[in-house]
Amino acid sequence: MKTIKLLLGFAFIATLFTSCYVEETHYIEEPTISLNQLLNSYDLWYVDINSTQGYGETPFLQIAFTVSFNNGRLYANNNLVGFGNQGNGYGVEIGYYDAYDMILDVNHIIDGFDSFDVYQIDNNTIELYNPYNDTSYFLDGYQKSNFDYDYIFYDNIHYFLQEYEAWGKTYTSNYGALNDFDNENYLQFLSGGNDATFRSSQDQNVYNTNNIYWDYTGDYGIGNVSGNNYSKTLTLDYDFFDNEYFELNVINDSTIELYHTNSGTVYEFTGHGYIQYYRSTNEEGKSTAEVDRSKKRKQKTKKVENTRTNTRNI
Repeated sequence: MKTIKLLLGFAFIATLFTSCYVEETHYIEEPTISLNQLLNSYDLWYVDINSTQGYGETPFLQIAFTVSFNNGRLYANNNLVGFGNQGNGYGVEIGYYDAYDMILDVNHIIDGFDSFDVYQIDNNTIELYNPYNDTSYFLDGYQKSNFDYDYIFYDNIHYFLQEYEAWGKTYTSNYGALNDFDNENYLQFLSGGNDATFRSSQDQNVYNTNNIYWDYTGDYGIGNVSGNNYSKTLTLDYDFFDNEYFELNVINDSTIELYHTNSGTVYEFTGHGYIQYYRSTNEEGKSTAEVDRSKKRKQKTKKVENTRTNTRNI
């Protein structure tokens, strides 16, 4: 994922596009407002995953695109399906928090208790340092009115493809040359692992995604379209008859359009079996099937040692 440019603060912050966080950050040592006021000063806190320092992971932050703090309740946008609409833009409730003396205590409904030291970096950026795993996450604050949901959506679109159990072909244009991909009727993009594995099937009219027979497993890649932030390229690596190249456009939260560049054919695929990364519990307190999914946001920059000092003797 590309590093999101900070919108406010000191002028030099705009140059933070390096693989690690700049060491000469000017922290605001004594915020003029309380931590609760700081956390509530923005509707959404975008988790800038590529600025993370340290080698550990905090699960709920590793999954979330945004988190929000509202009167002791903690919310997150963990999915791109419904992004900007679910929970009035805040996402789903994932737990509770208590904020005091620049310490943030979180009780996540699955992950349990976590505690963070909070450092204000600039007017819209905070650092959440987890002394339990010596890892810092950096969050950028936005109001809903100026948050570019579309940009974040397309910048992370490979996660969107993973949020359905399968994509079924629902339309093929009557123009375009005949090609081998005409025979592919289902696609699946798997979360976890290398985050780049797809499967395809030539089955027809399968109503239960669990019954799809996957004929082929390979790697896929998402690329940028020059001059267009809201369109992507999709490459499917078929070893036995070369790669397939497409221009990928999103029609809505459950439908994608694939333009096959070699043949000129247009396909539409509809998502089946929505996977909600909610990390909720069932009645017995055990994680649901959604929780067991290994989806998490991957840090694309090189991991670096955290320079923050643990002062809590944990």
